[in-house]
Amino acid sequence: MSKLWLVARHQYTIMVRKRSFLLATLGLPLLIAAVMGIAIFFSSGSQDRRAVGYVDQADVLRADVLRPTAVLQGIDLDARPFETLDEAKRALEAGEIQAIYVLPPDYLASRRIERYYWDDPPGDAIQGRFRTFLRASVARELPEALQERATEGAELRVLSADGRRQMGQDEWLSVVLPLVTGVLFMLAIMTSAGYLLQGVTTEKENRTMEVMITSVSPEQLMTGKALGLMGVSLTQLLAWAVTMGIAVWLTTRGLGLVRLGQVPWSTVGVILLFFFPGYALVGGMMSAIGSVVTEQRQGQQIASILNMFFMAPFFLVALLLAQPNSPLMVALTLFPLTAFLTVVLRWSVTLVPWWQLVASWVLLVAAAGGSLWCAARILRAGMLRYGQRLSLRAIWAALRARGRS
Repeated sequence: MSKLWLVARHQYTIMVRKRSFLLATLGLPLLIAAVMGIAIFFSSGSQDRRAVGYVDQADVLRADVLRPTAVLQGIDLDARPFETLDEAKRALEAGEIQAIYVLPPDYLASRRIERYYWDDPPGDAIQGRFRTFLRASVARELPEALQERATEGAELRVLSADGRRQMGQDEWLSVVLPLVTGVLFMLAIMTSAGYLLQGVTTEKENRTMEVMITSVSPEQLMTGKALGLMGVSLTQLLAWAVTMGIAVWLTTRGLGLVRLGQVPWSTVGVILLFFFPGYALVGGMMSAIGSVVTEQRQGQQIASILNMFFMAPFFLVALLLAQPNSPLMVALTLFPLTAFLTVVLRWSVTLVPWWQLVASWVLLVAAAGGSLWCAARILRAGMLRYGQRLSLRAIWAALRARGRS
């Protein structure tokens, strides 16, 4: 066991020191940071931070609701009351305020509001805050139990196509998180496939692997390489996830576009449950390919075909959203190569039956273990045929011979 962790640590150290890894790991966060910086710069520069004025002829608006109370949160709005419209217009002409809202005496009956501004109307954020200010003021006379509900307004809930799952306004992460995870998983398998193929083929070409085999078993070597590669990818995914998390936080808090919402812990649990065996399967298959071929270019061609299987659920996302429980989706859930993406995408739109989750996970773990076992057998046979590409007959013979020993 100690030798296995030594191989994993060696593989991890070698990979994280590569220039390509540093560029891939730091490049995406830097790109996201640059895009967010530009967006924040232009957004903050275009926002009018001046106050808004209002003339309340209906005696409806209450300035005290702008401050936090035991029932309501504070409303981030700088609103100035004016006694007359003429007084408010003079402040608008002087540039002290950006707009005027006038509530006529019959507002409660007509629900009509007049708005005055110069060249550009107030932004969507300002208009939304004023509407919240208005609702909170109207609800001020209601019992405390109803004030928050009346201020928040109607809650939009989206029903899945099969009617088995609902999503509220604060649960948008349940849909976004699986999509982001799928994109990161595809990026990870594409980059890690290149890392592992390069490592295995290079060690075969310079005969380093033959020396390593004298100290560790093929099983320990392949499993250690897979664990080291998993650590490399987790490091990369963690850097990307932290960067995206900061970007989302800045977007939701800094720009005030949307609320962060609730963290879908069940979705996070399913992602972690299927990620590790799914990635071990990738590592075992790429190690086996690297043991079969004699050149890295040959391995990349085969790996690109396998990557299409891993990414297949993304190409069928429209069908998945429309019919998440169709026989095709169930088959992709149970098929190890497509299990990870299919499960996390289905989980975001429907309730996946427990037996499908259990069966899919068991098959995925078995496939991951089998891929590492086969990679070790193929590696042993490849060492005996240095410089020669293994044929399908030779691969099958190597697997059968190990089974009889």
